[in-house]
Amino acid sequence: MAGPENFVARGPRLTRDDVARAALGILDEYGLPDLTMRRLAAALNVQASALYWHFPNKQSLLAELAERIVDGRRADSPAGSDWVERVAAEAAGLRDAMLAYRDGAEVVSSTYVLRIGSSSALERLVAAIGRGGFDEDTTRRAAAAMLHFILGHVSHEQQRLQYDSLGVLADGARPVALDEAGEQRAAFAFGIDLLTAGLRARSIAG
Repeated sequence: MAGPENFVARGPRLTRDDVARAALGILDEYGLPDLTMRRLAAALNVQASALYWHFPNKQSLLAELAERIVDGRRADSPAGSDWVERVAAEAAGLRDAMLAYRDGAEVVSSTYVLRIGSSSALERLVAAIGRGGFDEDTTRRAAAAMLHFILGHVSHEQQRLQYDSLGVLADGARPVALDEAGEQRAAFAFGIDLLTAGLRARSIAG
């Protein structure tokens, strides 16, 4: 994890990018509860008021972070792949993007629920599902349902990792291991496949 000290920008030339990068550093190092405007200002060696030139409030900052997290990993699917493969690739890309940052799923989920900032995570799924020829209403509802699954699954993974790192797992619970990480990937892929299978069945029944 990259510490926030790597993103310090001193003096009057502080930019929006400086602020966002420092905030991501704090998020990754300490987690969302410790990402405060005061702490961010201290990391950047400025007064907290200087941050509000770039972000009027913490919610707008979190919206920017959510976009950067989501855009951090783009889907990699073969040219000419069908809609099912494209959906699987987009879903896996979103999972990887959120897992790349501590509390990444919580940041993306909070901005999605509050409807602040853009909704590129949802739109990526809409574009992928839309390749299946579904009507717009079905496409958007399916994309929303899939995004809810992705956010919930990744949030659970990150909570488990955090509890493991703090040594507060319940008695008898085993620490997260590489084989379990593989199991989580498989469980995630199974859930996405289940949702796409439901869409295929709906299309055939219609």
